[in-house]
Formats: sequence, C-alpha cells, structure tokens
Amino acid sequence: MAEYNSNKVKEKGTLLYKLKYFLLALTFYFCQFALLAQQDKIAASAEVPRKMDSLLSLLKNAKQDTNKVKILYQLSEESMDDKDVLLYAEKTLLLSEKLSTSSNEAIAKAGKKGIADASNNIGYVYSNQGNIPKALEWYHKALKIQEEMRDKQGIAVSLNNIAAINNNLGDIPKALEGYHKALKIQEEIGDQQGIALSLNNISIIYMNQGDLSKALEGYHKALKIREEIGDKYGIALSLNNIAHIYDTQGDILKALEWNNKALKIRQEIGDKQGIAYSLNNIAGIYNNLGDIPKALEGHYQALHLREEIGDQRGIALSLSNIAEIYSNQGDITKALEWNIKSLVIREKIGDKQDIAVSLNNIAAIYNNQGKINKALEGYNKALQIQEEIGDQRGIARSLNNIAVIYKNQGDFPRALEGYHKALKIRDDIGDKQGIANSLNNIARIELKLEHYKEAEKCGKRSLQIAKELGYPENIRNAGQILSNIYKQQGKYKDALEMFVLFKQMADSINNAETRKSGLKKQMQYEFEKKESAIKAEQDQKDAVAAEEKQRQKVITYSVSAGLFLVLLLALFILRGYRQKQKANTIITQQKVEVEAKNQLIEEKNKDILDSIQYARRIQTSLLPTEKYIERVLKNKEKKSGV
Repeated sequence: MAEYNSNKVKEKGTLLYKLKYFLLALTFYFCQFALLAQQDKIAASAEVPRKMDSLLSLLKNAKQDTNKVKILYQLSEESMDDKDVLLYAEKTLLLSEKLSTSSNEAIAKAGKKGIADASNNIGYVYSNQGNIPKALEWYHKALKIQEEMRDKQGIAVSLNNIAAINNNLGDIPKALEGYHKALKIQEEIGDQQGIALSLNNISIIYMNQGDLSKALEGYHKALKIREEIGDKYGIALSLNNIAHIYDTQGDILKALEWNNKALKIRQEIGDKQGIAYSLNNIAGIYNNLGDIPKALEGHYQALHLREEIGDQRGIALSLSNIAEIYSNQGDITKALEWNIKSLVIREKIGDKQDIAVSLNNIAAIYNNQGKINKALEGYNKALQIQEEIGDQRGIARSLNNIAVIYKNQGDFPRALEGYHKALKIRDDIGDKQGIANSLNNIARIELKLEHYKEAEKCGKRSLQIAKELGYPENIRNAGQILSNIYKQQGKYKDALEMFVLFKQMADSINNAETRKSGLKKQMQYEFEKKESAIKAEQDQKDAVAAEEKQRQKVITYSVSAGLFLVLLLALFILRGYRQKQKANTIITQQKVEVEAKNQLIEEKNKDILDSIQYARRIQTSLLPTEKYIERVLKNKEKKSGV
C-alpha cells in the first residue's frame, strides 16, 4: 500500500483554517464599521429600561429582606409612571412592615425607615393625582414615624412635602412655615442638598408673590450650594428657576441664556426628563415672542423625548401646551384635538387633578365658541372630580367658571351662589388672592342689583386683602369697583379717592407693562441680532460639518472599497488554493496509481525471475556437470589403454 505524508495534509488544513478566520474577521470589522453610528442611539433609548432591569435583577437575586426593601424603594424612585411608583412603594411598605416587628433592633429600624420612605412616595402619587387628603394622610404618617425615630433628614423631607401641598392650596403662611422648619433642621444637620431644596421652595413662593428680588436671591443661594456639592440635577433646576425670573421681568436674552445653560447640563448628564422640561421653557419664551414655529418646534421636541422615556404625565403636559398655542392662534379645531389627546392620557394614568384641568380647558373653548351647554357640562365634570379628590383650590376655580357663565347669561342669583361657594372654600384654605377675586366678583353683581351696602362691604374687604398681598392688579380692581359703588351712593369724595387709587395702580401696571414691552422689543431686537450672528456662525459650522461629512463619506467609501477588494483578493486566493489543492489531489492519486502499477510489475518480474531460476535449478539437477563428464571420459581412456 502507498503511504500518505500526514504532515503535508496538516499544513494544508491549517492554511485553510487561517484563511477562513481571516475572511470572518474582515466581515466582522465591516459589520462593526456599518453599525457604529447606531450604537449611541440604541444605548440612549435603552438607558431607562436598562436601569430598571438592573434593579429588577438585583431584586431577584437579593437574599436579605433589608436589601429587598432598599431595591424596591429605588425601583419606586426610578419609575416614570405613577402606577409603577405606587406598585413598588406598596411592596416596599408591605415588606418594611414585616421587618419593623423584628426582635433585631437594626432590622426593625430599617423596617420603620422603609415604611416612612414608602409612605412619602405613596403621598407623592396621590399629590400628583390631586388627591390632597390622601396625600396629606400619607405624608403625615411618614412624618410621625420619622419624628419617633428622630430621623431629622426624613423629617425635613416630609415637612417640605406637606408645605408644597399647602402652597398649592394657596395657604402661603402654612407653606412658608413648613419650608422654614425644614430649612432650620437641614442647616442643623448640614444637609446641603436639603438646604438648597428648601431655599428653592421658599423662593418659589416669593416669586408667586411678585417679590422677584427676594426670589432671585434665594435661587442664587440654592445654585451656589448645588455647584459646591456638584449636584448637577439641582444646578439645572436652579438655572431654570432663575431663567423664569428673567422671563417674568421681560429680559428675554437672559431668560434664554439661563434656560440654555440648564439644557446643556441636562444633555451632559443624559437627563431626558429635564431636557424636555428645558425645551418646554424655551418654547414658552418663543411663544411669548410670537415666534410660533419655534415655539411649536420646542414643544414637539419635548413631546418626542417624553414619548421616548414613557413620561405619560409629561406627554399630556406637552399636548396641553401645544393645544394652548393653537387656541391662542384661533385654531379652535386643533386646540380641541390636542386638549382631548391630553385628556385621554390623563384619564389613562388616572391623574385626576390634571383630568379636571383638561376638562376646564376644553370647557373654556366651548364657552368662547358660544356652546354654553357643552361648556357647563365640562366645568361640572371637572368640579365633580375635584370634589372627589378634595382639590379645594380646583373646586373654587370651577365654581367661579360656572358662575361667570351664569353672570353672562344674566342669571345673577345663580352666579352669586357660585361666587359665595368659591369664596367660602378660599376662606377655608387661606387662598388670599382667590378671596380678593371672589369678593370683587360678588361686589360687581351686588352693585348691578343695587345692593350698595353689601357691595361696599365686599369691595372694602377685597381692597384690604389686595393691599396685604401687595398685588397691583388686585388693588386696581378693588379701587375701581369701590369708586363705582361710592359714586352710586353719592359719596363723591370717597369715589374720587378710590378712582385716584385705581388710576395709580392702572398706570403702575401700564408703566410696568410698557417698560416690559419696551424691554421685550429691545431684547427681541438684540436677540434677533444675536441670532443672526449665531446663524452666520452656525452656517459656517454647518459648512465645516458638511465638508467633514463629505470627507467621512470618502473615507467610508474608500474603506468599503478596500474591504471589497481585500475580500475579492481573498476569494481569488481561496479559489486558487482550492484549484491547486484539487490538482495536488489528482497528482497524488495518479502517483499512488503509478506506484501501485510499478509494484505490480515488480511483483510480476520477480515471479518470472523466480520461475527462470527454478527452471535453471531443475535443468542443473538433470544434466551432468562438466567435471563429471571429464572424469568419465578419462576413465574410459584409461580402460582403452589397458
């Protein structure tokens, strides 16, 4: 048998193996090159679910209940949807209650802290939904546990939460009291992040009261602390608040500058919810400037971001903002369409407070269209929801809206009934601005009905509260109605005094509005000028970017072409190798066949040779040898001679 050279076969197999891997590596590199541009986008869109998935994985593998409580609380904090926040908060609560009964002091303490944390998150959900009584119930539950544990940081958090509800209800003294208590505790324990939060919340109240210098001072203090501790989320929030002050003052350029600073930070840290918030604010500024295309663009960008991260409440807010723009533009059809879209989402997530807001917005559109029955239906639906969830401020607003319709219809008794109901609620919750407005509304109807004493009484009280608040608009309204009342009563001196007050406040507002308008125009001019410069710079950047893009395209095509040629070359090499291998196989096979034939011939020759030798041996054995013949002949000669 022929033998094969095993080393040669091994070398050939190794070469083929290497070639296959070379081709595989080239293909992999090409795929990586093609997919590189997509990686950032995929990673960004998967960011939020990935964090939740990571926490859920940790929860699945957690062995100790104390760790499970911490993870469940984090899940509650990270969740975008109120339903998920509530779900994980309730799970945290259930497990924490079990731990709180442990004989181990440390475990029991962890359980109590878990109950307080979960209670605050449950309260937060109810607050978002406008269920104020439930929210307060859970916040107070958290506060009680924190006070028992002497958890000062937790106490400050709960005080802030309760104060925020009092602020929303219009009870400003209670809200300020709560915020200042929280601030004092945070200063005692050195909780810098908490101090910044409380300063921020107090400043919001000052801003709403019109004390912009105090508000700005507080915002800057909060910003400084947040910069010192590196709290980028907080820094962005402070920048937004400062921008809002400048916007209120009519300083458009500064408002945009500070909003863009906030936007940049949020983009750096990947805070998509915050980015949407900043885009929303910037869109609001463009709306005030009358640049509707840019305003809509900003709101649409915010909407898309909120859709990406599944922020349902944010989506509903964006839809509502877009609806407001269409409404202001007189596009009632689109305004209704977008308000209804917002309402559908709010109904889906069960956000009752905002459902009532949407119903009020839709009813206001119907009222402006003269569809009074539909408007009343909407206002009454909103009122019913607000009564269900205990949203006192909302109830008063809806009662007021309904009363306005009755007043416009000339149904003064029903209008008065609605105004008085709204007044009582505002008295109960301490909503001073609301009280002043309700008293003014009542005074106007009483004047029409010639009930001068009742009208005067309401007008005087309205003026007193307006002066306490220091709000020029409320003082103007009270002065105007009192001037008319005194005139009808023949009290001309008092009427003149009130008319002078009315004019002073009106001029003050007009001057402020004129200054604001003038400043806005100036800022708009500067803004447009700056925008032109930015556009020119951007055009230049775009040109450079286009050139770079073209260069990258050339590189991409070159690399692709190079890869294609390498692949083609590799294929030719592979093809040549295979042809050579095939030829070698044929030659080897032929060689084997020749060797086999040669061996066969050799074997036949050997057989023939062996046969000849064998015949020769036989012949040799049959014929006498020469010596034998010679000896026989000699013997014969001898005999003859004898």
